Amino acid sequence: MKIYLTRHGQTNLNKEKLMQGSIDEPLNETGINQAKETGLKVSKVKFDAVFASPLGRAIDTASLISGVSKENIIIDKRLIEVSFGPFERRPYSRLGLHMTAFWLLPEVIKPPKGVETISSMVKRSSEFLKEVESKGYENVLIVCHGGIIRALRGYLEERKNGIKWRPKPKNCEIRVYEYENGRHKFLESIK
Repeated sequence: MKIYLTRHGQTNLNKEKLMQGSIDEPLNETGINQAKETGLKVSKVKFDAVFASPLGRAIDTASLISGVSKENIIIDKRLIEVSFGPFERRPYSRLGLHMTAFWLLPEVIKPPKGVETISSMVKRSSEFLKEVESKGYENVLIVCHGGIIRALRGYLEERKNGIKWRPKPKNCEIRVYEYENGRHKFLESIK
């Protein structure tokens, strides 16, 4: 099985460098174009299943990349972005010391009150991917968000701490993994 994992296209909140989290912000024109361009790069791939977070920016990106209608995308709430609680819509540069430290070093710093924990992210990510792996698909597209993708990558890269935090995922950059005989292997990045 090949797993194509990507972050949604750009939104205005991304462009303005504001924490977005579970806010249902739509793609902007750049984000739509990013998704269309990425779709061209994988146009020869036939996806057996296309999964997306319940947020519109992920669903729209999934449809634009895969060519699958929005109605046929499999929505899974475990792919939703990390809840940033009181930090939603705040500028990256004004998150305060605790949130900034957590976002830079989540392996060491506990999240501020109201922000989803790493263990919660790891749990929902691994449950989702184990379920996908049990289906026997050949090619799967998963479209989600910059925070939760770090836990999904942690699982796919078999990290002991459950996360792959760096480098930050870019909008519509696809990372391709292979799942075979119970093991995962990173194949390529499609930018």
